[in-house]
Amino acid sequence: MSVPEPHIRVEDLTMAYGSFVLQRELSFTVNRSDIFVIMGGSGCGKSTLLRHLVGLKAPAKGRIFFGHSNFWEAETEERDRMMRRLGILYQSGALWSSMTLAENIALPLQAYTPLSAAEIRDTVALKLALVGLAGFEDYYPSEISGGMKKRAGLARAMALDPEILFFDEPSAGLDPISARQLDDLILELRDSLGSTIVVVTHELASIFAIGSNSVFLDPETKTMIAGGNPTQLLHDTDDPKVRAFLTRGEA
Repeated sequence: MSVPEPHIRVEDLTMAYGSFVLQRELSFTVNRSDIFVIMGGSGCGKSTLLRHLVGLKAPAKGRIFFGHSNFWEAETEERDRMMRRLGILYQSGALWSSMTLAENIALPLQAYTPLSAAEIRDTVALKLALVGLAGFEDYYPSEISGGMKKRAGLARAMALDPEILFFDEPSAGLDPISARQLDDLILELRDSLGSTIVVVTHELASIFAIGSNSVFLDPETKTMIAGGNPTQLLHDTDDPKVRAFLTRGEA
């Protein structure tokens, strides 16, 4: 049995807005090829933690490592290089409404690669095919469904072949069938591409369907109170807050 390889390590992280501390003393590891779920009740700091992990907000205290590199202590050039290894799917999809799907996905390729126009067209077509949107290059975001917008946003997040994909509430606004299809796609990407995936979500169906590891943030104690495989947590936890969350208070 292979030993898990740490991909992201968080050590003694404190998140704060000025003097207001949101979470403190967070320490956990995201292993390579994990589907790692950040979970907890409303206002606990899930999306803020995601912002720290993708380089949008600096910690008040603590360290975040990608492999052996300390992200927030790295030189600007090295930090930019690390950020290009990350892909992000925002809750809304964050597509430019005035651009076609192909133009949206081509943006990072035009900005960060030396690819020719023909190579970019081929890469865009491949990324759309990977998310089940082959042939939709010339559609505008207003012409497709909410689930398709999420898939198009994912195709753009994958444009630069990132090692780690981050999802902020990917199932938000989707009907149950579309949400399940997105879960299936996340699993497929992990299995076929070996991607490490970090997901912020409160959707129990998704948590149990895709999560292989997790951290549970508590807004009252302002720290993490549980971690590990969500299904295993459901069976093993003695913490009433964690059990109430994972059962929606029905246990």
